[in-house]
Parts: sequence; structure tokens; C-alpha cells
Amino acid sequence: MDAALNADKKPENAEKARPTREQAEAAVRTLLAYVGEDVTREGLLETPQRVVRAYDEFYRGYGENPADHLGTTFEEVNGYDDIVLLRDIPFYSHCEHHMVPFIGKAHIAYYPRAGVVGLSKLARVVETFSRRLQTQENLTAQIAAAIDSALNPRGTAIMMEAEHQCMSLRGVQKPGVATLTTRFTGIFRDDPAAQARFLTMVNR
Repeated sequence: MDAALNADKKPENAEKARPTREQAEAAVRTLLAYVGEDVTREGLLETPQRVVRAYDEFYRGYGENPADHLGTTFEEVNGYDDIVLLRDIPFYSHCEHHMVPFIGKAHIAYYPRAGVVGLSKLARVVETFSRRLQTQENLTAQIAAAIDSALNPRGTAIMMEAEHQCMSLRGVQKPGVATLTTRFTGIFRDDPAAQARFLTMVNR
């Protein structure tokens, strides 16, 4: 629960420290010049504005609170208390070490305790956290913590698989390598049969 709360805690004076759009565009020009480009040539004149607009989209998760997506539950489910699983939720995020994308799929399951949440809301939680600078390990843990905090389920299971462009395009340059991360809480952590059931359903 603490992890979910801390994930959305902004640093003190975060708003004061945030550069203006004009400063961000100037920083893009600096980077273009650093790689050897002529920032005055026609094809690059509007690039700083385009990059900043793209950043607004890539990192819009900083302006969202995942708890907002999980605030409404439905209790009229005829006592349903079995596993709820969403497979193959596509996502992309950006590595906080090199600011290049990692792209993959998320699988989320939970055992409801007193109600269920709209299925699209789980995908929105993935979207909110992935639209920030991340590591895959942290992303996996944040999603699980947010679901546990908001829904108080009997257990949550998360599996994420992704290809990291920081490994495909630079460094060792090994494309096609998949990274898998998991987080199990409650019954999924304590009951090997529940964990095995989740893994079987994801991989069938």
C-alpha cells in the first residue's frame, strides 16, 4: 500500500522546479546541436515543438492518479469470487536509464473480495504507470500495489513481458530478447496452486 501511495507523491517544489515549454524546446535544440545537426535547417525548425508535444503524450502518466481508475467497483456479481484475468494488455514505457522505449504485454489477475472493477480500468492503471520513466521491475510492483490498495482483493498477480530497446538498439544490440517480471500478493503468493493456475491461464 505504501508503494502505491509513494508512487504518486511528487517531490517538494516539483511545480516550481518544472521548466517552461520554451525551456524544454531550447533543451531539444541543444541536443540536436550536440549530435551534430544544424538546428536552423528547414527540416528541424519545428522539431523542438514536436518533441515536447510528444513528451507530453509519452509521459502523461505523471499527471494521472491510478487510484482514480479504481474508485468504482461493482458488487452485484452474484457472489463471484473466482479469478478475474486480463491477458495481453499492450503497453509501452520508457527506460529511466536511457529514455528509450520498452514495449510489451501485461497480464493481470485478482481474486475479488467484495466486488469487481471495470475491466478497462485495469488497463488504464497499466497505462498510467507505463506513461512515466520506469524500470520494468518497478512498473510491475506499482501496478500490483495500486490494485491491492484500491480493491483489497484476496490476491493479485501481475506478469509483464517486454523487449527493451536500450538492449536492442544500443549496448549489446540483441533484439528479440524478452524480459519477464512478476509480482504475486495474497493467495497468489501463499498458494502455489493459485500461482500455477495463473501462469497456466496466461500461457495457454
